[in-house]
Amino acid sequence: MLRATPDGATLAVRAQPGARTTAITGIYGAGPSAQLKIAVQSPPVAGKANAALIIFLAELMAISKKRVELASGQHSRSKVFLFDGVNVEQVEKRLAEFLSRSLPCPPE
Repeated sequence: MLRATPDGATLAVRAQPGARTTAITGIYGAGPSAQLKIAVQSPPVAGKANAALIIFLAELMAISKKRVELASGQHSRSKVFLFDGVNVEQVEKRLAEFLSRSLPCPPE
């Protein structure tokens, strides 16, 4: 799901456009081909869902939109995003922080 590159880190994403709200909904697949599943409120028309994903991921990573690039998957639900100048450890940390705040606590 996460890979280090010379330019930063890449994140494999499985997009679900046309959702009620934009949010991380889980993991799609397993092992090296696993992808972060993200529901996107925008429709898959004229790049709107891709633009919404870039905004969502930039906010999640606390970086500017200019540093988030759609590296592959322009017309596919399976996408790879590059976080320019961000290492894998930073992405893991931000994802863990976000998920710990957004997921409900299990019942006791």
